[in-house]
Amino acid sequence: MGINVARTRFWNVSLAGAIAGLGGAYFTLGSVGAFGKEMTAGAGFIALAAVIFGRWDPIRATLAALLFGFASNLQNVLSIIGSPVPSEFMLMLPYLVTIFAVAGLVGQSRGPAASGKPYIKS
Repeated sequence: MGINVARTRFWNVSLAGAIAGLGGAYFTLGSVGAFGKEMTAGAGFIALAAVIFGRWDPIRATLAALLFGFASNLQNVLSIIGSPVPSEFMLMLPYLVTIFAVAGLVGQSRGPAASGKPYIKS
């Protein structure tokens, strides 16, 4: 096809690492303010669930992340307006939506066939 696979993979992994580093720096310094062992509270697993729910398609994974973000924000809004539901159940809402979406709606999902395999030019 004329694409240099090694160069494309290198730049994409470098870009992904830079974006993840900036996100981690913002989360540590801007959002939370200090580094702690459990500061993400399982958000990484929710991100992984968004990729699985999106079936490894970037657009679908973004939409799934927006769905899970909506559930997290809904938990905050319902707590603020004084919902009669106990706060423990409100804290479970994003995780319950994630479990329902991945376990109940995805069905059988397979990752990309070349995931984890090195590229060997033939």
